[in-house]
Amino acid sequence: MSDTTPRSVRTPREVLADYHQAMRDKSPDDLAGLYAVDAVHEFPFTSPGFPPRLEGREAVREGYRAAWGASPVRVQEITDVTVHETVTPGVIVAEHVVVVSPPSGGAAFTVPGLLVLRVKDGLLTHVRDYMDGLGVVQLRGQTPA
Repeated sequence: MSDTTPRSVRTPREVLADYHQAMRDKSPDDLAGLYAVDAVHEFPFTSPGFPPRLEGREAVREGYRAAWGASPVRVQEITDVTVHETVTPGVIVAEHVVVVSPPSGGAAFTVPGLLVLRVKDGLLTHVRDYMDGLGVVQLRGQTPA
């Protein structure tokens, strides 16, 4: 493809599908590739081991490299995905349940979540990531306080 050939711009739903694939693959590089250079990723519900905010593509890459690298669990599947369109162009709200398996081979855990994605020119510019903090604690084998 030459520099003058327009590239296909991903829709918000396509970005979401790629986001979920990066989660399944535990690939911080693939995830970061979905973000604009100056994007913001926020975690409004605090969870142990996650900062409340990541600013910029490289912060997303490094934050997820650390989080996914420290976690031995694997995403088995992402289920119950429901996408809600909004009146704002490029903004969708996605509900999902992440099913993960512990390395011990024990029973799978589920972690419900909700994402508010803002996409411009096929890249994430802002993400609000609401995940089940108690579920994350259980995944890490910690006892909730």
